[in-house]
Formats: sequence, structure tokens, C-alpha cells
Amino acid sequence: MTERKIRWGILATGNIAKTFVGDLTLLPDAEVVAVASRTGTAARAFAAEHGIPRAYGQWEELVDDSDVDVVYVATPHAAHHAATALCLDAGKAVLCEKPLTLDAVQAMDLFERARAAGVFLMEAMWTRCVPAIVRLRELLAAGAIGEPRLVSADFSVDFDAGPGHRVRNPAMGGGSLLDVGIYPLTIARIALGAPDSVDARAVLTPEGVDETTAVTLTHSTGALAVLTSSIAVDGPCTATLSGTGGRIEMRRDFFAPNGFHIYRGADPVEYIEAPLIGRGMAHEAIEVHRCLRQGLLESPLVPWAETLDVLRTMDAIRARIGVVYPSLPDT
Repeated sequence: MTERKIRWGILATGNIAKTFVGDLTLLPDAEVVAVASRTGTAARAFAAEHGIPRAYGQWEELVDDSDVDVVYVATPHAAHHAATALCLDAGKAVLCEKPLTLDAVQAMDLFERARAAGVFLMEAMWTRCVPAIVRLRELLAAGAIGEPRLVSADFSVDFDAGPGHRVRNPAMGGGSLLDVGIYPLTIARIALGAPDSVDARAVLTPEGVDETTAVTLTHSTGALAVLTSSIAVDGPCTATLSGTGGRIEMRRDFFAPNGFHIYRGADPVEYIEAPLIGRGMAHEAIEVHRCLRQGLLESPLVPWAETLDVLRTMDAIRARIGVVYPSLPDT
């Protein structure tokens, strides 16, 4: 694997899978060799559209394909655990779309499976892998804005979703929190670490998922994060990280920026430019390739502990706003 191309299998055929496969074509050391869906018709259509040689109508067929080095799981949220567990138990490395699972208990189960099998597993939190965020972490560690004390971030977008849409379906892990709220939470985790206390308020849909959510995270250091998300209105989708020696501003689409400004007072003093490859999802694939070639079980950019931290925070938020997913044992 150190010299040849990394061979990908794609599990599920929705829009996110299309975007990911499109970015994989930009990487000379990546090859998509197979795709699977719940139906052969969907798999064959996806394969024809993207020039993929093999299409399977069952997940098990993809997992049994000996030419597949790593599987990208792109199912709806509620199926992430089952699909990823199937792959791990068969010895297949996995990049699973975010959120890795519906809750932290399911995620811990997957990490234990990966560790027991000696198989690589990574949440597809592409934000952590894009060059601008990698550079942001370096600058924070170097004290570029002093001690980070306040994070404010929003990811609100009008899905124009009717009652039948997956983002309004509790059985599919619907609501703003898992779909888009995870991004402000990730930025806050990068800047401030895991919170010591969590408070949240939300407006719920008639189906019982969060339509619009406001979260406050507090830390024993005195740092604070104020985060918002929505699937019903269009918001700024920006993030600001403020510290004792300045601040970093990421403008619209902070979750996959091409760069960001560093401010001292009212004026920017530097622009850090870090362009994306393609739509930005190529960078998580690059990280997977690096880890597989080094024989790692987890990525230093997307470590299991930080995936768990964010999931635990989301579990606490759901408990406070009254959102339950019927497939989870405690609901």
C-alpha cells in the first residue's frame, strides 16, 4: 500500500458520496473500485455516472471485495453505526461521514471494534483536515491570539425541508445539531477543548427534532463558546475565535475556508491563505491515505478522543433540548 494507489469502496449513493468521489478523482493515488447501495439499481446508476467498475446491491458484497482497501460510509446518520461495524468486523478500514454515530455510546463501540480488529477508522470531519484549519491549530498552539477565551460560530442554512425530508425525521437522526451544528461544536473543541458545562435552547419541529438551536459551552478556564445552528433560516455561517492577544475571523463557510484573517483590535494584520483542493473533501482522503500507509489506527488530525468529545457534547445538548432518536437504547 505504500507505493500503489489506495482503492476505495463507496457505501451509499447520495449527494455527499457524489461530492466525495468527485474530489477523489483529483488525487493521483486514489482509485474508486466499487460502490454499494441497498439496491442494485442505485449502485449501477452511481457506478455508471462516476466510471466505477463494480456495483453491488448489498453492503456485504462491497465488504467482501478483496480489492477494496478502505470504505467511505455515506449513509444517513442513523445507519452509520451498522454500516461501519459491518466493515470493521470484516477487516476493512473506514472513513465514515460525520457524525460518526448518533451518540457517544455507539461511537465507543466502533472504536473498540476498530482497536480489536487492528483496523483504521476515522470520522469524515473534513473541517479538521482542510489546510486552513490545520494552520489555524498551529497558530493557536503558537499563541497567535494569546489565550483563546471566546468562540462564536454559526451554521444556519434553510433546507426548505418538508415533513418528509430526512432532516426532520428523528429515526434518521434529523435536526440541525447533527447535520450542521456539529461544525460550530468542532471549531469550539479545536480552540477551547472539551467544555465543563453545556447549556442549550432550541425550537423543535413538529416531528421532534431541533429546527434552530443555541448552545453555550463554558470552561473552567473562563473561556466560553456561543454557537448557533438551524435548518430553517439562512445565517452568516461564520466563526470568530477571540483571545487575549487578538482574534481570528473566518468568513462564510468557515467549516471549509480557503483562509482566514488575524486581527489586532479593529484592523486585520494578516491574511492566512490556504486554498482547498476541489470542494475540500479531498483533504480528508489525503489524511486517510497517509494514515493507511503509516499503519495507523486513528488519525492525529481527527483523533478518536476528540470525535467522542463532540458526540458527548451533542448528547448533552439533546438531553437539554428534548430531542430523542428512537433507534437509541435509552430512548
